[in-house]
Amino acid sequence: MARIGDILNGLGAKRFGLSFIALVLILGLVFWLRPNVASYNGLRLLLNLSPVLVFTALAQMFIMTAGDIDLGIGTFVGLVDCIVAGLLNDQPALALLMLIACPLAYGLMGALIHWRQLPSIVVTLGASFVWLGLALMVLPLPGGTVPATMTGLVRLHPPFVPMPIVLAVIPMVIVHLILNKMSYGVVLRGLGGSLAAVERAGRSTLKARMILYVMAGVCGLCAGLCLAATTTTGDANVGRGLTLVSIGAVIIGGGEFVGGIVSPIGTVFGALIMQLSGSLLSFASVPPAWQYSIQGAILLVILALRVITGRRRVA
Repeated sequence: MARIGDILNGLGAKRFGLSFIALVLILGLVFWLRPNVASYNGLRLLLNLSPVLVFTALAQMFIMTAGDIDLGIGTFVGLVDCIVAGLLNDQPALALLMLIACPLAYGLMGALIHWRQLPSIVVTLGASFVWLGLALMVLPLPGGTVPATMTGLVRLHPPFVPMPIVLAVIPMVIVHLILNKMSYGVVLRGLGGSLAAVERAGRSTLKARMILYVMAGVCGLCAGLCLAATTTTGDANVGRGLTLVSIGAVIIGGGEFVGGIVSPIGTVFGALIMQLSGSLLSFASVPPAWQYSIQGAILLVILALRVITGRRRVA
């Protein structure tokens, strides 16, 4: 038991503990309402779009690690979706060039914010219109075709664990190792806590911010690829709702708006909570008009519990 406690403390369980409990409760209610979901194929269908939410939430988490907010990640995911569906089959060279340029564009956006000391919320909001405009230029109307190799990858049936869970766990572990186990992860997390401390340590704050933004762009790219492969079509407006969901996932998972305080594991749990709560309400026959309000209430309850438990720890 002591060994398990050490492992949980090493993973930062205090930060994502509430999100884990909430995820287990919601999943238990889903299984109770729909027992047939508690199977390999049932989980595969239930979590079909979870990789999209997971990668989008991780992208937002990297931005929040720098103490910033990204209001354009949803439309960025939509841009990648349109590039894949609109160009990859007919103009693969151009499509690959644009896909490679996407994370680099995020890095340049981070550099601009750092150099000019601009509010990230304003820059990313402006960038969201750029991503949307580019997406509409590539694919003016919903449609297009996605290469069969991509759709085949997300439809693989690995043994024991459905593919959506694999695509959620692997990035969660990788990002956790980057931020919490690598020596440079301390610099990246320190950027959102104290720029002066990072500079006193002889580290480049510009480089750190650009790396965080590039990694956010890579996660956004992966989200768009998963979205295109899952839906087999493209739509410039498909990602608009993902931005607020990604912020909610990071906060539910134990992240903070300031201080570079984030939890990769909690962020993934938060993304799954945001998706499963919608499925739970649908299974419970809750009218669609009420679902957004109830999902918001779930978010507020989890945040309130975090505040209460945080005060108790301080006391």
